[in-house]
Amino acid sequence: MIHFGIKDLIDILLVAFFLYETYLLMRKTGTTAIFLGVLAFIAIWILVSQVFEMRLMGAILDKFISVGFILLVIVFQKEIREFLQALGSNKGLGFIKKLFKSKTETNIDENLTYIMPIVMASMDMAKRKEGALIVIQQSIPLDRFIETGEILNATISSPLIENIFFKNSPLHDGAMIIAEKKIKAAACILPVSQNHDIPKHLGLRHRSALGLSQETDAKVIIVSEETGKISLAHKGEFILNISAEELQKKLVEE
Repeated sequence: MIHFGIKDLIDILLVAFFLYETYLLMRKTGTTAIFLGVLAFIAIWILVSQVFEMRLMGAILDKFISVGFILLVIVFQKEIREFLQALGSNKGLGFIKKLFKSKTETNIDENLTYIMPIVMASMDMAKRKEGALIVIQQSIPLDRFIETGEILNATISSPLIENIFFKNSPLHDGAMIIAEKKIKAAACILPVSQNHDIPKHLGLRHRSALGLSQETDAKVIIVSEETGKISLAHKGEFILNISAEELQKKLVEE
């Protein structure tokens, strides 16, 4: 008879948490395929050595597992260091806080203080048909994309956003990335989506916005230079011609 106790439950939860954090780390570095490949290899190793008890194949795979672990540590030493630093910081306990945090405790007014300037700037640029691409970081860090642009670390304000995307500004090409309630960088390079279902009338800004939303959980605002319409890309989907009220609502949502 199989006995399932509290220790087994804690064991499962810890493994699930470790795999989830590792998956987020792989998405951040763009190595999700490697992560899935490692999981597949581990599953095969467990089947061969534990379930079917194939001694020869099990011994060979044991050697691959020991050597492969060392290779992974060498290849991903920078990412592993960042992961351990995040785990040891206050952010590393964020998942515990979320378990005990209700929606009523969310400070909506605090979110609006930095969301409203973004919405207002987007509406003003749309009226003047000035193209813009604004990325708002969510739970997945965007460090590797921030590093491709000019680092600003500036306070969010409508005039600053509009000046950055002004046609004669040296930073108007590329994307602005907002994280931790700061304008982290401008003129950033985003991955371009290869989705063939994107309407042909949508340009490179929309493809870049969709590409990032497919790789991360970021919310990306697009202001069309041709039509003056505002769109929002999130989780691999578009909301085209979005109104100011709906845009504000979507950005405030956790």
